[in-house]
Amino acid sequence: MNTQRAEQVKRRGFWAMRDIPTVVWLVLTVLSTIVHRWVPMPAWLMLHLLLLGAVTHAILVWSQYFSFALLRSSATADERRRQNLRLIFANGGTVIIVAGVLTAIWPITLAGVAALLVAVVWHGLSLYRRARTSMPGKFGRTIRYYITSAALLTIGALLGAWLARGDGAPNLVLAHALINVLGWIGVTVAGTVVTLWPTILRTRADEHAATGAARALPVLAGGVVVAATGAALEQLLLVAAGLAGYLAGLVIIGVSLVRAARRKPPHSFAALSVGAALVWWAGTVAFLAVGAVVFALPSTGAGTDIDAGASAASAASAGFAALDTLFAQVVPFLAAGFAAQVLLGALSYLIPVVLGGGPTPVRVGTAGFDSGGILRATVANAALAVCALPVSSLLRVVASMMYLLAMASFLVILPRAMRAQRRAKAAVAVPGAQRGTGSDLPRRGPIVPEGEQPRGRRAGQAVAGLLAVVLVSAGIAAADPAGMGWSAAPTGAADAPVQTVQVEAADMRFTPNRIEVPVGTRLVIEITNTDASQVHDLVFANGIAGGRLAPGESETIDVGVITGDLDGWCSILGHRQMGMTLQIVATGADSSADAGMHGDHGMPGAADAGADSADGSGVDPSGGAIDLMADPGEDFEPFDAVLRPLAASDGPVTREVTLTVTDEEREVAPGVTQTLWTYNGTAPGPVLHGRVGDTFVITLVNDASMGHSIDFHAGALAPNEPMRTIAPGERLTYTFTATRSGIWMYHCSTMPMSAHIANGMYGAVVIEPDDLPAVDRSYVLVQGEYYLGDHDGGMVDMDAIATRNPDLVTFNGYANQYDHAPLPATVGERVRVWVLDAGVERPSSFHVVGGQFDTVWSEGAYSIERVTGTGAQVLPLMVAQGGFVELTFPEAGDYPFVSHFMIDAERGAHGTFAVRE
Repeated sequence: MNTQRAEQVKRRGFWAMRDIPTVVWLVLTVLSTIVHRWVPMPAWLMLHLLLLGAVTHAILVWSQYFSFALLRSSATADERRRQNLRLIFANGGTVIIVAGVLTAIWPITLAGVAALLVAVVWHGLSLYRRARTSMPGKFGRTIRYYITSAALLTIGALLGAWLARGDGAPNLVLAHALINVLGWIGVTVAGTVVTLWPTILRTRADEHAATGAARALPVLAGGVVVAATGAALEQLLLVAAGLAGYLAGLVIIGVSLVRAARRKPPHSFAALSVGAALVWWAGTVAFLAVGAVVFALPSTGAGTDIDAGASAASAASAGFAALDTLFAQVVPFLAAGFAAQVLLGALSYLIPVVLGGGPTPVRVGTAGFDSGGILRATVANAALAVCALPVSSLLRVVASMMYLLAMASFLVILPRAMRAQRRAKAAVAVPGAQRGTGSDLPRRGPIVPEGEQPRGRRAGQAVAGLLAVVLVSAGIAAADPAGMGWSAAPTGAADAPVQTVQVEAADMRFTPNRIEVPVGTRLVIEITNTDASQVHDLVFANGIAGGRLAPGESETIDVGVITGDLDGWCSILGHRQMGMTLQIVATGADSSADAGMHGDHGMPGAADAGADSADGSGVDPSGGAIDLMADPGEDFEPFDAVLRPLAASDGPVTREVTLTVTDEEREVAPGVTQTLWTYNGTAPGPVLHGRVGDTFVITLVNDASMGHSIDFHAGALAPNEPMRTIAPGERLTYTFTATRSGIWMYHCSTMPMSAHIANGMYGAVVIEPDDLPAVDRSYVLVQGEYYLGDHDGGMVDMDAIATRNPDLVTFNGYANQYDHAPLPATVGERVRVWVLDAGVERPSSFHVVGGQFDTVWSEGAYSIERVTGTGAQVLPLMVAQGGFVELTFPEAGDYPFVSHFMIDAERGAHGTFAVRE
């Protein structure tokens, strides 16, 4: 009997739908962080598992809990059932949203958003009704914070649903983030900490706290709405005004919070975690507000960072792009520093309270959650501060892992603390029931949480945590000085005067691209990639090189002591040829004495040659003679040229296709490999096939090492959004309706376009005319060119493209492949051959040796159509043109097909039809 009663007491206070989902979402957040390199959209996934999953569930749970306490009411059994339903809708909707976004299936995402909105609107209405029918206490009006935040999430979720279509602009992304992070999460936290903060500190609330909270709510909510509206309209001053207003609201609330902390300084993990979260929150908002003001200055004429000749519109656009980049850098700190810490801190205090059992069990649970709390809080915040500094990528990764370990330890402490509290509850309820188990309370002595330990012990934990982060940072800095901006190979005296220059990389230019430096001066460059999507780097002819920078990233490069003129450039393939160069001009001496520092004249040094090789322009592309008729080997698989008939349909259909961009080392001729940029692993990409009226929903996923895009000639629409370049790890949805027949080209339109197309990023879309007669066989041949770099896995040679002299011309991406694997046909069959010339430079004149065409259709029109006694010998095509021919083979044999630009046939534009009886 005693055992049964003890078990009932242990379970009292536990509510599965309330207590389990937050833990599950936190575990998934940690797992996604660990495996982020192998999952799609890792940054989006980590943020949304934490914010949309764990934090949103916690808000739905605990805002209801606080509403009952502040309105002096209690939850009925019916209310708990309704709460369970709301939580099921919210968590189920979040799961569906994640699945829909990761699979890029918008209807799934939309269904998830609908389920989430049901939960949130229902949640807000229940709070509103309770507030109207209850007698509020002194702080009862803070319930309005929860109602307001629910309304803001409704707007933010609808924006998110729109963005999931893949055609949302960056301004809407920023508006969505501001409403959800500063509105849904921020406004909720603001209303909660008014009463929770002094409670955690175990002191009374400031006498002006309730009044301050009432005044702050419209300021906070208005600030969010103004900032998000400004973002949506790309009005920087409006964004700055909104953020400033929001910050003012935080200050109004913060006054009472500071007063409470002065009366009873934070010592426990709960207090330290929540306190640190509030600091990160206010700090990031202030940082964004200042950034918005600074970036708004050029558009009003007050700034000097944008060329005087730039239009106001372009200046405003550049300023907004800079703010968008800044916000992308700040969001991880809002999530990790603010949202995660306030969540874990609040749970560490609230869970022992709701589990209950009396003063002693609650103290046991509190002590369990406080285990190593000062050490954990110190390590987490110190590591996060390191990540915010301009440190090397290696140090940032290690610091991130230290932060993750410190925060994830909560998931280990949670079950241990809850188990200890349940045992304590049972021991109190049934004295002696636990005797002899080692868990009875009298044998444990006084229960002292970590925050109540002597000051020396607390200080020791803080010092230990800080030292751990500092020592790890120092060790990595010593092991990787170049990554820290301390160049491993600077030249010249260490005591030379230093000149520091800030350089921006964007739009295939360095700004400034000419820097004058006195001879004998050490030059330090602080470079920032302000491009929207492209990766850039900066290397110099003296061997000094920076790392590759994703959009928004920065680093410091110590170029060394300048003794003569020095050239620099971006080593990303094709960027140097596009004009992305930088010139260091040595002043005060004869720069010609050090001409070896140049990379474009004289005999370059070894470092310069190596850097040019990486760019594909310093390698002899010949690599020796290529034997196109050599055996390609057992692993050779020809590109499937067969165009299969379309399935019958009653009308236009929607065709959904995912094209994943990857870097692939592939053979392009016997014994010759190149590292190609591919759609779905092949060059050309897969052939798309449909009828006039069909809608194509294309999901482009960039899993490659640099920015890419896609441009479909088969649809007519404004190119701004669907054809934009997306960075590695991103995706977009490109929807078009095929309104005209033809064989249409698609290709990457990222600059330099010639490099991207010549390196494999092209393909064909066949849209059949309504009255297209059936044939016995159909084939698709896409002519393309290779300008070879190193024959053993190199990339396109940009200098060779400039000569318009390709090394290989191919059908479907491999020289002479259909000589090695002939295309079959039968005597008397009607064969249709669709041909597209993808270029980048060479026209085509498609011809079948021994055959005659009785039908020729090119660029939308027949020149002949199955007319007896009339025929054609070639299908002439300029670059990006396409069409089809039809013929029948009169007798068995091997019929070669070529581009009748014979030099191109000899370069690989050659194949064979194997015709049999």
